[in-house]
Amino acid sequence: MSEAIIITPVKDSLETTKRTIEAVSKAAGDYEYFVFNDFSQAETKKYLEHAKERHNFQLVNLEDITDTPSPNYKLVLQTAQKMALDKKCALVIIESDVVIKNDTLTRLMELLHTTEKPGVIGAITVDESDNYNFPYTFEKMKGTEVLDTSHSLSFCCTLISPQFLSDFDFKELADNKDWFDVYISRQSKKMGYHNYLAKGV
Repeated sequence: MSEAIIITPVKDSLETTKRTIEAVSKAAGDYEYFVFNDFSQAETKKYLEHAKERHNFQLVNLEDITDTPSPNYKLVLQTAQKMALDKKCALVIIESDVVIKNDTLTRLMELLHTTEKPGVIGAITVDESDNYNFPYTFEKMKGTEVLDTSHSLSFCCTLISPQFLSDFDFKELADNKDWFDVYISRQSKKMGYHNYLAKGV
């Protein structure tokens, strides 16, 4: 049984997308990986069609299920939530400009099982000089601690717990909002869950 459903929403950015998919496909752990193609250009779509078997992911072309122009992040989140609930597992979102390390997913899963009532768990993201990326620049000191945080967690590389997925229906997300990560982070706290920022992951 899969430990988690992993999703990567893709809208072109082909070079970073290639690096993201390759890193996820090599990561340790037992996961089901879905790439959501949100009306990308033909070159990106062609790459995804050819890469899905080599990198062991399932491709969802949103043009096959909606006529709504990109961006379709709300639809992606709702579809992924249903997948995770059906499998009774966590949901991990990895954006198409993030290159994870081999142990990123296993360490996020470890935190899922060892922290108190987790709602959202974010791996910190860094640039190529190892500096913290936005929106984590509020953390001035480098470290490896896991912070129980009131700050919103970005969906760059983030796990959402099965318990919180069961409690909060993503169908409640508003059509006119773009910052779903902020809203979901706040909703997690409001419902009594803890959000964690893993500085060492």
